[in-house]
Amino acid sequence: MDTSSELLQDSLLLIWNNRNSAERIALMEKIYASDISFFESDNSEPFVGFKAIDELIQKIQQDWPSEFEFVLTETPKSNHNIQHILWQLGIPTQQPVAKGADIAIIEGGKIKSLYLFLGI
Repeated sequence: MDTSSELLQDSLLLIWNNRNSAERIALMEKIYASDISFFESDNSEPFVGFKAIDELIQKIQQDWPSEFEFVLTETPKSNHNIQHILWQLGIPTQQPVAKGADIAIIEGGKIKSLYLFLGI
């Protein structure tokens, strides 16, 4: 994969929207570095590696209606090895329940670090 802003878009739309763990892991192998770190907040330790992130996704998806999905709210942006997207979460035809931004650091053509900014 290249370092276009599509990496981060694919992370959100293909991995975080996917409700099948095996499919998520296969996508992670293509999009994420094997030692990826996901920083959910300043107050928590990062989730490191495919398994930890997959378990997090599975845990939070259990609390969502099956219609919930992430959608982009503007075109993804890139600046060298940094990518940025804005998104919202919810049922597409209804008011979103969450909004935020993701920032990714790209190394070797894959996402090495992923940072969540909730409520933007």
